Amino acid sequence: MSALIDVILPVFVVIGFGWLAAWRRLFSDSAVDGVMRFAQSFALPVLLFKNVAALDLSAAFAPGLLLSFYIGAFTCFGLGYFGARAVFGRPMTDAVSIAFACTFSNSLLLGVPITERAYGPEALAGNFAIIGIHAPLIYTFGIVMMEWARSRANPERTHADLAKQVLRGVFTQPLVLGLAAGFVVNLSGVPQPRVLEAAVEMMARAALPAALFGLGGVLWRYRPEGDKGLIAMVTLCSLVLHPAIAYGLARFGFGLGVDGLRSVTITAAMAPGVNAYMFAHMYGVGKRVNASAVLVATGLSILTTWGWLHILP
Repeated sequence: MSALIDVILPVFVVIGFGWLAAWRRLFSDSAVDGVMRFAQSFALPVLLFKNVAALDLSAAFAPGLLLSFYIGAFTCFGLGYFGARAVFGRPMTDAVSIAFACTFSNSLLLGVPITERAYGPEALAGNFAIIGIHAPLIYTFGIVMMEWARSRANPERTHADLAKQVLRGVFTQPLVLGLAAGFVVNLSGVPQPRVLEAAVEMMARAALPAALFGLGGVLWRYRPEGDKGLIAMVTLCSLVLHPAIAYGLARFGFGLGVDGLRSVTITAAMAPGVNAYMFAHMYGVGKRVNASAVLVATGLSILTTWGWLHILP
């Protein structure tokens, strides 16, 4: 019970505060959009820059940790695509969008604060190693699959068009730019001026509270509607199947240490992030399913995360 009260609930109380403010119209939709824009386009990229710049890359980027997480992620993509296409009869583009929601864990807004509150900031190296390639890898894969699905209906599109769309979609993401800048500083070894370090630290401290509050406001807009089977499938993949695969591989397949096992399991156990809806919105397919799945899975993750914390050493 202490894990639920001391670790998980404070994170969801901040989300609930944003949800309540939006529900009672104390915070307008435009204000919520402004907070999320600040968080996703500025504060969170700075947070990623700060942590990646100081990360011990040789220690953090353990192959077993990354393989445990991403084998689970891509397995869920395949199952999500098959389920949406073969079981529920959705078009190919819808199936790709829904499968993306099965894959894209909320590794930053939920995984980082829960891991930090449970095990301390020194336990976050594995989280940031996963996050370091999370958005570039999953977005690239999702865009490639979506453009492939769309090309089936438009055979005149060339491989060059596909490559341009993929590069534009990935490298215009502020989170990816923040990660890239962090890697440049880390690998170059160039010291940062103290005034810059202080400014980065101030922005980084604002990132998670602002993002969690804004996430609550965004979730208020997404009322669960229809498609219960698809929503249940996305939720099951995100909260149960992905972390179960990651945990099994990390513990029994690759023999990760305690810190790595914790990071990979908790990150995999997070609900789909708002990016799952943003991806669907970008292509105009699967929006209702993804939005509803984000809301339902985020609420249920209070209990499932509690369960995973009890399983972990």
